[in-house]
Amino acid sequence: MIYFDNAATGGRKPDRVLTAVQSTLKVCANPGRSGHKLSLSCARLVQQARNVLNDFFDGYGFDRVVFTKNCTEALNIAIFGVLKQGDHVVLSAMEHNSVLRPLEILRKRGVITYDVCPLDNNGNVNADSFAALLKPNTKMAIVTSASNVTGAIPPLQEIRSKLPQDVLFLCDGAQGAGHISLKMRQAGVDLLTIAGHKGMMGIQGSGALLFSDRIDPAPLLYGGTGSMSISMDMPDFYPDGLEAGTLSYPAVISLLEGTRYLSFHQNEVSNTLLQLTSYCIHQLHKIKEIRVYSQPNPCGIVALRHTILPSEHLSEILSSKYDIAVRGGLHCAPLMHEALGTLDDGLIRISFSSFNSEREIDLLIAALYDLQTTVY
Repeated sequence: MIYFDNAATGGRKPDRVLTAVQSTLKVCANPGRSGHKLSLSCARLVQQARNVLNDFFDGYGFDRVVFTKNCTEALNIAIFGVLKQGDHVVLSAMEHNSVLRPLEILRKRGVITYDVCPLDNNGNVNADSFAALLKPNTKMAIVTSASNVTGAIPPLQEIRSKLPQDVLFLCDGAQGAGHISLKMRQAGVDLLTIAGHKGMMGIQGSGALLFSDRIDPAPLLYGGTGSMSISMDMPDFYPDGLEAGTLSYPAVISLLEGTRYLSFHQNEVSNTLLQLTSYCIHQLHKIKEIRVYSQPNPCGIVALRHTILPSEHLSEILSSKYDIAVRGGLHCAPLMHEALGTLDDGLIRISFSSFNSEREIDLLIAALYDLQTTVY
Protein backbone atom coordinates (compact mmCIF):
# COMPACT_ATOMS: atom_id res chain seq x y z
CA MET A 1 0.00 0.00 0.00
CA ILE A 2 1.10 3.57 -0.71
CA TYR A 3 0.96 5.21 2.71
CA PHE A 4 -0.03 8.89 2.71
CA ASP A 5 -1.42 9.10 6.28
CA ASN A 6 1.74 10.12 8.11
CA ALA A 7 0.05 13.03 9.91
CA ALA A 8 -1.99 10.42 11.80
CA THR A 9 1.03 8.24 12.52
CA GLY A 10 4.34 7.80 10.77
CA GLY A 11 4.19 4.76 8.52
CA ARG A 12 7.89 4.08 8.22
CA LYS A 13 10.68 4.49 10.77
CA PRO A 14 14.44 4.86 10.33
CA ASP A 15 16.33 1.59 10.67
CA ARG A 16 18.06 2.80 13.83
CA VAL A 17 14.67 3.24 15.52
CA LEU A 18 13.49 -0.24 14.57
CA THR A 19 16.76 -1.80 15.72
CA ALA A 20 16.62 0.03 19.05
CA VAL A 21 13.02 -0.98 19.73
CA GLN A 22 13.76 -4.62 18.93
CA SER A 23 16.63 -4.55 21.41
CA THR A 24 14.38 -3.19 24.18
CA LEU A 25 12.00 -6.12 23.76
CA LYS A 26 14.82 -8.49 24.63
CA VAL A 27 15.47 -6.72 27.96
CA CYS A 28 12.38 -6.72 30.16
CA ALA A 29 13.71 -4.59 33.00
CA ASN A 30 11.81 -1.69 34.56
CA PRO A 31 13.82 1.56 34.48
CA GLY A 32 13.89 3.42 37.78
CA ARG A 33 12.11 0.72 39.77
CA SER A 34 14.95 -1.60 40.84
CA GLY A 35 18.62 -1.44 41.75
CA HIS A 36 19.91 -4.34 39.68
CA LYS A 37 22.15 -3.87 36.64
CA LEU A 38 19.48 -4.33 33.98
CA SER A 39 17.13 -1.82 35.58
CA LEU A 40 19.94 0.70 36.02
CA SER A 41 21.05 0.25 32.42
CA CYS A 42 17.52 0.97 31.18
CA ALA A 43 17.27 3.98 33.50
CA ARG A 44 20.46 5.43 32.03
CA LEU A 45 19.00 5.23 28.51
CA VAL A 46 15.79 6.90 29.68
CA GLN A 47 17.94 9.68 31.13
CA GLN A 48 19.75 9.98 27.80
CA ALA A 49 16.37 10.39 26.11
CA ARG A 50 15.50 13.29 28.43
CA ASN A 51 18.84 14.94 27.73
CA VAL A 52 18.54 14.55 23.96
CA LEU A 53 14.98 15.90 23.84
CA ASN A 54 15.89 18.82 26.08
CA ASP A 55 18.80 19.74 23.79
CA PHE A 56 16.82 19.21 20.58
CA PHE A 57 14.01 21.54 21.66
CA ASP A 58 16.19 23.96 23.66
CA GLY A 59 14.26 23.12 26.79
CA TYR A 60 14.59 24.19 30.41
CA GLY A 61 16.35 21.16 31.82
CA PHE A 62 16.13 17.37 31.54
CA ASP A 63 14.06 17.20 34.74
CA ARG A 64 11.32 19.14 32.94
CA VAL A 65 11.04 16.56 30.18
CA VAL A 66 8.15 14.27 31.08
CA PHE A 67 7.33 11.17 29.04
CA THR A 68 3.71 10.47 28.13
CA LYS A 69 1.95 7.90 25.99
CA ASN A 70 1.03 10.51 23.35
CA CYS A 71 0.60 14.23 22.72
CA THR A 72 -2.98 14.13 24.03
CA GLU A 73 -1.81 13.09 27.50
CA ALA A 74 0.86 15.79 27.42
CA LEU A 75 -1.75 18.43 26.54
CA ASN A 76 -4.04 17.22 29.30
CA ILE A 77 -1.25 17.61 31.86
CA ALA A 78 -0.42 21.06 30.50
CA ILE A 79 -4.05 22.24 30.61
CA PHE A 80 -5.54 20.52 33.67
CA GLY A 81 -2.29 20.79 35.61
CA VAL A 82 -1.83 24.54 35.15
CA LEU A 83 -5.18 26.31 34.71
CA LYS A 84 -7.06 27.41 37.81
CA GLN A 85 -10.41 28.92 38.77
CA GLY A 86 -11.02 32.23 37.02
CA ASP A 87 -8.33 31.85 34.36
CA HIS A 88 -8.86 32.94 30.76
CA VAL A 89 -7.30 31.29 27.70
CA VAL A 90 -6.77 32.48 24.12
CA LEU A 91 -6.32 29.86 21.42
CA SER A 92 -6.32 29.68 17.65
CA ALA A 93 -9.01 28.20 15.41
CA MET A 94 -6.43 25.66 14.22
CA GLU A 95 -6.38 23.71 17.47
CA HIS A 96 -6.98 19.97 17.72
CA ASN A 97 -9.64 18.36 19.89
CA SER A 98 -6.84 17.41 22.28
CA VAL A 99 -6.81 21.11 23.16
CA LEU A 100 -10.46 21.96 22.55
CA ARG A 101 -12.05 19.22 24.63
CA PRO A 102 -10.00 19.78 27.82
CA LEU A 103 -10.71 23.50 27.60
CA GLU A 104 -14.40 22.93 26.96
CA ILE A 105 -14.84 20.65 29.95
CA LEU A 106 -13.14 23.24 32.16
CA ARG A 107 -15.44 25.91 30.72
CA LYS A 108 -18.53 23.79 31.37
CA ARG A 109 -17.38 23.23 34.95
CA GLY A 110 -17.15 26.99 35.39
CA VAL A 111 -13.39 26.92 35.95
CA ILE A 112 -12.16 28.94 32.96
CA THR A 113 -13.29 31.00 29.99
CA TYR A 114 -11.65 31.10 26.57
CA ASP A 115 -11.68 32.95 23.27
CA VAL A 116 -10.78 31.64 19.84
CA CYS A 117 -8.76 33.67 17.34
CA PRO A 118 -10.18 33.23 13.82
CA LEU A 119 -8.03 32.58 10.77
CA ASP A 120 -6.89 35.44 8.57
CA ASN A 121 -7.49 35.59 4.81
CA ASN A 122 -4.45 33.37 4.24
CA GLY A 123 -5.81 30.61 6.47
CA ASN A 124 -3.32 31.31 9.24
CA VAL A 125 -3.15 33.04 12.63
CA ASN A 126 -2.63 36.80 12.76
CA ALA A 127 -0.56 37.82 15.77
CA ASP A 128 -2.33 41.16 16.28
CA SER A 129 -5.78 39.56 16.08
CA PHE A 130 -4.65 36.95 18.59
CA ALA A 131 -3.33 39.56 21.01
CA ALA A 132 -6.56 41.57 20.72
CA LEU A 133 -8.38 38.77 22.56
CA LEU A 134 -6.22 39.02 25.68
CA LYS A 135 -7.88 39.96 28.98
CA PRO A 136 -6.51 40.98 32.38
CA ASN A 137 -7.07 37.42 33.62
CA THR A 138 -5.57 35.65 30.59
CA LYS A 139 -3.35 32.90 31.99
CA MET A 140 -2.44 30.95 28.88
CA ALA A 141 -2.15 31.28 25.10
CA ILE A 142 -2.34 28.09 23.03
CA VAL A 143 -1.15 27.82 19.43
CA THR A 144 -0.35 24.72 17.44
CA SER A 145 3.03 24.41 15.76
CA ALA A 146 1.31 23.44 12.50
CA SER A 147 -2.26 22.77 11.43
CA ASN A 148 -2.97 19.06 11.22
CA VAL A 149 -5.55 19.87 8.54
CA THR A 150 -3.66 22.07 6.05
CA GLY A 151 -0.06 22.13 7.26
CA ALA A 152 -0.14 25.92 7.79
CA ILE A 153 2.49 27.09 10.28
CA PRO A 154 1.53 29.91 12.69
CA PRO A 155 4.12 32.63 13.45
CA LEU A 156 4.93 31.45 16.98
CA GLN A 157 7.65 33.99 17.78
CA GLU A 158 5.57 36.89 16.52
CA ILE A 159 2.58 35.78 18.57
CA ARG A 160 4.76 35.39 21.67
CA SER A 161 6.11 38.92 21.16
CA LYS A 162 2.56 40.29 21.41
CA LEU A 163 1.83 38.54 24.70
CA PRO A 164 2.43 40.00 28.16
CA GLN A 165 5.31 38.32 29.94
CA ASP A 166 3.05 36.73 32.57
CA VAL A 167 0.92 34.88 29.99
CA LEU A 168 2.05 31.28 29.60
CA PHE A 169 2.59 30.08 26.03
CA LEU A 170 1.61 26.50 25.20
CA CYS A 171 2.55 25.04 21.83
CA ASP A 172 1.03 21.81 20.52
CA GLY A 173 3.96 20.25 18.68
CA ALA A 174 2.11 17.21 17.35
CA GLN A 175 2.49 18.12 13.67
CA GLY A 176 5.44 20.51 13.73
CA ALA A 177 7.92 18.58 15.88
CA GLY A 178 10.50 16.89 13.69
CA HIS A 179 9.41 18.89 10.65
CA ILE A 180 10.22 22.46 11.64
CA SER A 181 12.64 23.96 14.12
CA LEU A 182 10.98 24.31 17.52
CA LYS A 183 13.28 25.99 20.05
CA MET A 184 11.43 26.70 23.28
CA ARG A 185 13.63 29.47 24.64
CA GLN A 186 13.98 31.21 21.30
CA ALA A 187 10.23 31.15 20.66
CA GLY A 188 9.29 31.94 24.27
CA VAL A 189 7.36 28.68 24.63
CA ASP A 190 6.59 27.64 28.22
CA LEU A 191 4.99 24.28 27.44
CA LEU A 192 5.68 22.11 24.41
CA THR A 193 3.82 18.86 23.79
CA ILE A 194 5.21 16.18 21.51
CA ALA A 195 3.74 13.25 19.60
CA GLY A 196 6.61 10.81 19.25
CA HIS A 197 5.00 8.65 16.57
CA LYS A 198 4.65 11.31 13.85
CA GLY A 199 7.46 13.59 12.71
CA MET A 200 9.69 12.52 15.58
CA MET A 201 10.12 9.06 14.02
CA GLY A 202 9.18 7.15 17.18
CA ILE A 203 6.60 4.43 17.67
CA GLN A 204 3.02 4.67 18.91
CA GLY A 205 2.84 5.11 22.66
CA SER A 206 5.58 7.74 22.73
CA GLY A 207 5.09 11.38 23.65
CA ALA A 208 6.48 14.08 25.90
CA LEU A 209 5.76 17.32 27.72
CA LEU A 210 8.54 19.87 28.08
CA PHE A 211 7.92 22.87 30.33
CA SER A 212 9.68 25.92 31.68
CA ASP A 213 10.70 26.73 35.23
CA ARG A 214 7.92 29.34 35.41
CA ILE A 215 5.30 26.69 36.06
CA ASP A 216 4.71 23.64 38.21
CA PRO A 217 1.99 21.46 36.67
CA ALA A 218 -0.11 19.35 39.01
CA PRO A 219 -0.16 15.60 38.29
CA LEU A 220 -2.82 14.14 36.04
CA LEU A 221 -2.15 10.59 37.27
CA TYR A 222 -1.23 9.36 40.75
CA GLY A 223 0.65 6.18 41.56
CA GLY A 224 4.05 4.57 41.90
CA THR A 225 7.16 6.43 40.79
CA GLY A 226 10.01 4.43 42.28
CA SER A 227 10.93 7.42 44.47
CA MET A 228 9.65 8.59 47.88
CA SER A 229 7.80 5.28 48.19
CA ILE A 230 7.21 5.81 51.91
CA SER A 231 4.98 8.81 51.16
CA MET A 232 1.34 8.57 50.10
CA ASP A 233 1.75 11.84 48.20
CA MET A 234 3.27 12.23 44.75
CA PRO A 235 6.90 13.41 44.73
CA ASP A 236 7.25 17.19 44.73
CA PHE A 237 9.99 17.17 42.09
CA TYR A 238 10.10 16.48 38.35
CA PRO A 239 9.93 14.39 36.31
CA ASP A 240 8.79 11.91 38.99
CA GLY A 241 5.83 14.04 40.07
CA LEU A 242 4.23 13.72 36.62
CA GLU A 243 5.25 10.16 35.68
CA ALA A 244 3.10 7.77 37.71
CA GLY A 245 3.34 4.16 36.69
CA THR A 246 5.76 2.22 34.51
CA LEU A 247 7.09 4.02 31.48
CA SER A 248 6.84 2.40 28.06
CA TYR A 249 10.55 1.72 27.75
CA PRO A 250 10.40 0.71 24.05
CA ALA A 251 8.45 3.90 23.23
CA VAL A 252 10.94 6.11 25.10
CA ILE A 253 13.89 4.50 23.33
CA SER A 254 12.20 4.90 19.95
CA LEU A 255 11.83 8.60 20.69
CA LEU A 256 15.48 8.79 21.74
CA GLU A 257 16.67 7.24 18.48
CA GLY A 258 14.17 9.19 16.38
CA THR A 259 15.43 12.45 17.87
CA ARG A 260 19.03 11.43 17.29
CA TYR A 261 18.18 10.68 13.66
CA LEU A 262 16.56 14.10 13.25
CA SER A 263 19.55 15.82 14.84
CA PHE A 264 21.42 14.92 11.66
CA HIS A 265 18.61 14.83 9.10
CA GLN A 266 15.96 17.43 10.03
CA ASN A 267 16.86 19.88 7.25
CA GLU A 268 16.85 17.03 4.74
CA VAL A 269 13.46 15.84 6.02
CA SER A 270 11.95 19.34 5.89
CA ASN A 271 13.26 20.03 2.40
CA THR A 272 11.99 16.69 1.10
CA LEU A 273 8.50 17.33 2.50
CA LEU A 274 8.46 20.84 1.05
CA GLN A 275 9.36 19.40 -2.33
CA LEU A 276 6.76 16.62 -2.14
CA THR A 277 3.91 18.94 -1.09
CA SER A 278 4.85 21.42 -3.80
CA TYR A 279 4.88 18.70 -6.46
CA CYS A 280 1.60 17.20 -5.27
CA ILE A 281 -0.20 20.55 -5.14
CA HIS A 282 1.03 21.42 -8.65
CA GLN A 283 -0.33 18.14 -10.01
CA LEU A 284 -3.64 18.43 -8.15
CA HIS A 285 -4.31 21.88 -9.61
CA LYS A 286 -4.59 20.19 -13.03
CA ILE A 287 -7.68 18.21 -11.94
CA LYS A 288 -10.80 20.34 -12.29
CA GLU A 289 -12.77 18.41 -9.66
CA ILE A 290 -10.17 19.08 -6.97
CA ARG A 291 -9.86 22.15 -4.74
CA VAL A 292 -6.63 22.38 -2.74
CA TYR A 293 -6.57 24.01 0.71
CA SER A 294 -2.83 23.80 1.41
CA GLN A 295 0.31 25.64 0.41
CA PRO A 296 3.66 23.85 0.05
CA ASN A 297 4.89 23.14 3.58
CA PRO A 298 7.63 21.23 5.44
CA CYS A 299 5.06 19.31 7.49
CA GLY A 300 4.08 17.16 4.53
CA ILE A 301 0.35 17.94 4.54
CA VAL A 302 -1.88 18.54 1.51
CA ALA A 303 -5.62 19.02 2.10
CA LEU A 304 -8.11 18.83 -0.75
CA ARG A 305 -11.78 18.57 -1.53
CA HIS A 306 -13.42 16.74 -4.42
CA THR A 307 -16.36 18.63 -5.88
CA ILE A 308 -18.36 15.43 -6.47
CA LEU A 309 -17.18 12.69 -4.11
CA PRO A 310 -17.54 13.08 -0.31
CA SER A 311 -14.17 13.00 1.44
CA GLU A 312 -14.68 9.77 3.38
CA HIS A 313 -16.10 8.04 0.29
CA LEU A 314 -13.11 9.12 -1.79
CA SER A 315 -10.76 7.95 0.94
CA GLU A 316 -12.44 4.53 0.96
CA ILE A 317 -12.21 4.21 -2.83
CA LEU A 318 -8.54 5.13 -2.87
CA SER A 319 -7.88 2.48 -0.23
CA SER A 320 -10.00 -0.36 -1.56
CA LYS A 321 -9.46 0.09 -5.31
CA TYR A 322 -6.05 1.73 -5.61
CA ASP A 323 -4.28 0.63 -2.42
CA ILE A 324 -3.55 4.24 -1.40
CA ALA A 325 -3.96 5.32 2.23
CA VAL A 326 -5.20 8.88 2.85
CA ARG A 327 -7.59 10.26 5.46
CA GLY A 328 -11.01 11.80 4.92
CA GLY A 329 -13.26 13.64 7.37
CA LEU A 330 -12.80 16.34 9.99
CA HIS A 331 -9.37 15.33 11.40
CA CYS A 332 -10.37 16.14 15.01
CA ALA A 333 -10.19 19.89 14.33
CA PRO A 334 -13.80 21.16 14.01
CA LEU A 335 -13.02 24.86 14.44
CA MET A 336 -10.46 24.69 11.64
CA HIS A 337 -12.99 23.09 9.32
CA GLU A 338 -15.61 25.65 10.32
CA ALA A 339 -13.15 28.42 9.43
CA LEU A 340 -12.39 26.78 6.09
CA GLY A 341 -16.06 26.20 5.29
CA THR A 342 -15.61 22.42 5.19
CA LEU A 343 -17.46 21.41 8.34
CA ASP A 344 -20.15 19.54 6.38
CA ASP A 345 -17.88 17.00 4.70
CA GLY A 346 -14.33 17.61 5.87
CA LEU A 347 -11.32 17.24 3.63
CA ILE A 348 -9.07 14.60 2.17
CA ARG A 349 -5.70 14.87 3.88
CA ILE A 350 -2.66 13.55 2.08
CA SER A 351 0.31 13.50 4.44
CA PHE A 352 3.81 12.52 3.42
CA SER A 353 6.93 11.37 5.18
CA SER A 354 10.42 11.90 3.87
CA PHE A 355 10.37 8.24 2.82
CA ASN A 356 7.67 8.88 0.21
CA SER A 357 8.45 9.70 -3.43
CA GLU A 358 7.15 11.68 -6.40
CA ARG A 359 6.48 8.37 -8.15
CA GLU A 360 3.98 7.49 -5.43
CA ILE A 361 2.32 10.89 -5.91
CA ASP A 362 2.08 10.17 -9.65
CA LEU A 363 0.16 6.98 -8.84
CA LEU A 364 -2.24 8.97 -6.64
CA ILE A 365 -2.79 11.54 -9.40
CA ALA A 366 -3.37 8.73 -11.91
CA ALA A 367 -5.99 7.22 -9.58
CA LEU A 368 -7.80 10.57 -9.30
CA TYR A 369 -7.83 10.88 -13.10
CA ASP A 370 -9.10 7.30 -13.39
CA LEU A 371 -11.97 8.15 -11.07
CA GLN A 372 -13.18 10.70 -13.63
CA THR A 373 -14.12 7.86 -15.96
CA THR A 374 -14.97 5.01 -13.59
CA VAL A 375 -17.09 6.78 -10.97
CA TYR A 376 -18.92 9.46 -12.88
